[in-house]
Amino acid sequence: MTWACKDVTFYDVCWRLSMETSKSQNQNFKVNSKVNGKLLHKSYPYSIPLSYCFFFSFSVYKVFENVAQKYDIMNDAMSLGIHRLWKDMLLHAMHPQPGARLLDVAGGTGDISFRFLEYVRSQRERQQRRAVRFGQTLSYQDISNSYSTIETDGPRESTAVVCDINKEMLKVGKEKAESLGITAGLSWVVGDAEELPFDDDQFDIYTIAFGIRNVTRIDQALQEALRVLKPGGRFMCLEFSKVTNPLLARLYDAYSFQIIPVLGEVIAGDWKSYQYLVESIRKFPSQEEFKSMIEDAGFYCVQYYNFTGGVVALHSGFKL
Repeated sequence: MTWACKDVTFYDVCWRLSMETSKSQNQNFKVNSKVNGKLLHKSYPYSIPLSYCFFFSFSVYKVFENVAQKYDIMNDAMSLGIHRLWKDMLLHAMHPQPGARLLDVAGGTGDISFRFLEYVRSQRERQQRRAVRFGQTLSYQDISNSYSTIETDGPRESTAVVCDINKEMLKVGKEKAESLGITAGLSWVVGDAEELPFDDDQFDIYTIAFGIRNVTRIDQALQEALRVLKPGGRFMCLEFSKVTNPLLARLYDAYSFQIIPVLGEVIAGDWKSYQYLVESIRKFPSQEEFKSMIEDAGFYCVQYYNFTGGVVALHSGFKL
C-alpha cells in the first residue's frame, strides 16, 4: 500500500511513518490522526510509497555530512553559546564517577564525551586528594596494603565511546580530540542508533544529545539503549523540546524560522539543512509524550528537566 497526501510535505509523511509501529511493507497502515492539522488521503494523484521512508534516513545522513565541518561553529551561532551550558548541566546531572563507561550515541564531534572524560578526571583527582588527607592518619601497614591493592588490580579507567552513523561527523570529532590532546579512554565507532554494534549490558551511561529527533524509529533506538546498558545503567537524552512560556514560544519560533536558516546560509553555505533542523525540532514529541515513550521502552524512574523555558529538555531513566 502507498500513502498519498494533499498539502503535506515529504518530511511530514516520513516523520509520521517513523512514529508508527514498524510493520512489513506488505501490510496495511491505518492512520487515525492528522499531520500538522492536515489529513493523510489515499485518493490524490500523487502518492508516497512506504519504501521511500528509507530515503528519510539517507536525507538526514546527507544533512549532517553537509554541515559537519561547520557544526560546532553553527551550534555557537544558533544558540548564542548556550548549548555549552546545556551540555554542562547534563554532565552535572549525570555526575559520573571514575570507572564509569559511557556510550554517547549520535555523538557527532564529541562534545559530551570530552566533557565526560574531563569530569571523571576531576572526580578522580578530588578522590585522590581526599585519600592523601585520610592517609595521613593511617598506619604504615595500612598505606602499604593500599599500594599493594592498587598494583594488583590497577585503577579502573573511565571510557567514552562516541557512536555516530555519520563518518564525516566522526572525522571532525577525531580531529578535534587530537587538537585538544584528548586520546586516553576515548574511542570512535560508526553505528546506527537503531541497531547498535555492541553486546548487551555493556555501558553504565547512555547519552544522546540533540540526535534522537533525527532517528527514523525512536522506539527502536530506545530499546537498543536499554539493551546495551548494564542493570542500574542510566539513559540520558538532551533534546530540543516544547517551550512552555507562550511569549517565549513566539519569539523562539520567529528566531528559528527566520534567523537560523539565514545563519546556515551565511556561515555554512547551507540554507536547506538548517531549515530541516528547525522543522525536525517542531515535529519532536512534547516532554510528557517523550517521557511516556521512554517508559514504554522499559526504563524506570523516568523524569525530565526543562532548560531555558523548555527550549531544551533533559530526560533521564534507569534500567533495572
